[in-house]
Amino acid sequence: MDRTFVAVKPDGVGRGLVGEVIGRLERKGLRLVGLKMMRVSEELAGRHYEAHREKPFFGGLVRFITSGPIVAMVWEGQDAVAIARTVMGATDPAKAAPGTLRGDFAMQIAANIVHGSDGPEAAEREIDLFFRPDELVGQPRPEEEWIYAGN
Repeated sequence: MDRTFVAVKPDGVGRGLVGEVIGRLERKGLRLVGLKMMRVSEELAGRHYEAHREKPFFGGLVRFITSGPIVAMVWEGQDAVAIARTVMGATDPAKAAPGTLRGDFAMQIAANIVHGSDGPEAAEREIDLFFRPDELVGQPRPEEEWIYAGN
């Protein structure tokens, strides 16, 4: 099984959308293996957005992610990164399909409800930034035989 990192950003937490995010990912078939509400320090935000450090929007990313609490999560399942990104929708809410989290709830890129890893390597790095190994608990769900029927 693959794992991915998803965070409900301060705007999503502030708008009361944590349950909606969790519910959609669970109903899709992913398994929640790690969850915590936290405030992101500037140091952690800088490490998280390291790839964007030299870009003009880096400071805005750090300010936004540190502006309020987030809910950090680790999800597990086949093709977890791709599945979570499909549920979230395009980064730009104007391009996100209806039925996706961003398509249904976000209006602008700067406040687009959720963050999700963009690939397996990023997922591993982000999970390691936000969670210790002992904070992740995997437990197969009985209905997984139907979720992955034929595999």
